[in-house]
Amino acid sequence: MSTQGRTNAMDHVVLVIFENRSFDNLLGHLYGPEDGKTFEGVIGKELSNPVPEWAENQPPDGSKTVPLHVGTDMDAPNPDSGEEWYHTNTQVFGTMDEHNRFAGGDNMAAPWNVPAPGAKPTMDGFVTDYISFFTWEQGRQPTYDEYAQIMQAYTPEQVPVLSGLAREFGVFDHWFCEVPSQTFMNRSFWTAATCTPLPTGGTINAPASHWLHDNTAETIFDRLEAHGKTWKVYTKEPCPASFTGLIHTPRLKEKFATNFVPFEQFKIDAANGTLPDFSLIEPNLMLGHGDYHPACGQALIKGVDLPAADPPSSILAGEAFLDELFTAYRGMNSETGSNVYNTTLFVGWDEPGGTYDHVAPGPVPPPDASAPAGQFGFTFDRSGYRVPAIVVSPWVESGSVYNDEHRHTSLIATLTKLWDIGGPFTERDKAAKPIDYVFTRETPRGPDEWAIPTANPVPQTQLDWETADKTMSNLGKAALPGILAMAKKKGIELPPEVNDPNFHLTPWLAYDVQTYICAHFWPELAPQGKAMDQLKTWLKEDLANAVKPETT
Repeated sequence: MSTQGRTNAMDHVVLVIFENRSFDNLLGHLYGPEDGKTFEGVIGKELSNPVPEWAENQPPDGSKTVPLHVGTDMDAPNPDSGEEWYHTNTQVFGTMDEHNRFAGGDNMAAPWNVPAPGAKPTMDGFVTDYISFFTWEQGRQPTYDEYAQIMQAYTPEQVPVLSGLAREFGVFDHWFCEVPSQTFMNRSFWTAATCTPLPTGGTINAPASHWLHDNTAETIFDRLEAHGKTWKVYTKEPCPASFTGLIHTPRLKEKFATNFVPFEQFKIDAANGTLPDFSLIEPNLMLGHGDYHPACGQALIKGVDLPAADPPSSILAGEAFLDELFTAYRGMNSETGSNVYNTTLFVGWDEPGGTYDHVAPGPVPPPDASAPAGQFGFTFDRSGYRVPAIVVSPWVESGSVYNDEHRHTSLIATLTKLWDIGGPFTERDKAAKPIDYVFTRETPRGPDEWAIPTANPVPQTQLDWETADKTMSNLGKAALPGILAMAKKKGIELPPEVNDPNFHLTPWLAYDVQTYICAHFWPELAPQGKAMDQLKTWLKEDLANAVKPETT
């Protein structure tokens, strides 16, 4: 290790991607004016959003606004905020078509709350969109306290692991997501610099068939293999599927059984100095999700509350997982293999998920300027708004704040620059600024010099998934149709009950079916031994219940 310099800082890269939080929401309170940093946070600013006149429950103080305030609920917003493209249009530009008020999902209609040509982002539609979407979800308008939660932001004491890493290493305060929409397309940009927006989708998660068949873009994994480099996707247990794999099915399906492994294997590889060149870490995005994602139990089925779909706090669970990851990272001390001195840990997010941020996103080059407009007529010429982004390395100066503008494709731009793996993937990463300038120390700060954050306690029901109901997160629900389609295409025999006229997919059955099918595609992520036997027993019980006539 003594021979390694800062030019080796990214010999190995570990990327973890969390879910659905804006920069202001998690890190806006990280630094204030008294800290002497150039930092685009929220302290000392009078930030608010207006309440629309049609809202039944106006602010009690008569201000007609909701101020940004410190959060108290560690799973808010609950119910989940709108995250699709048409919701983001309202949040960022304040635009809402009359017929889309109180609409969501398939009820949304053209022109999809699109802003006028040349309009500038106002960042003042978060409250408006949340009241509208809440009403669609719950069948009633929210109270002031219920809709005010969309304007809350957490303090460093509430998210000590994330904030601790940001302060101990480096934080980017102008890191924007790539698409003003939701998960699948933004994760695709992280790993492919596009999401193949034609011919069937790419602007929102649906239809799942788009990701199974049409997202054929070259991925960073393809490029690495073509240049003799190694990679793995590590998925936090007990999630039975890899969303990276699902999103890039056309490209990666032949690697599902070999390159997609449980997170426990990451800890082994890290300790042994045998990490691949590129490691992508997926939190548990489904069962009792530990990914920082807002509560989704009231958003899975319109008008139905499924509280067991959520852990007591996905933020606390996300903090615990980040702490587990950082612990594995700082223990990397191999003399000859991967270690902290030649491995950079990058903590990122997919998209802000409708949570408030005050910094307006700007225009970006489309991945392919010659391509026609994609789903909903979107041309992919503007990005989404800010998300948290942190770089961890002994070669990073403690307390660094990077003010330059970046997006997810900055990582691909950095890898193509440093690893000699060819040119840009698309026009988007071609225009992205690399991040290799962050390694400024002449001598490294070893793990014994690092301040170690302590995660806040996590309720036991969140740590022990077997004590909880097995309902799925929004992402699990979005992925299910695609996984069923994959099973049919592969010829996996499905139970005869699915053809029963009374068959209906209960939340428990949805999880068990998905886990069982996923075992055929991602065998390393499947329950093993007695756990698989238990799954089959549950599946039989759930199928029997699923063919009983539904009662109202």
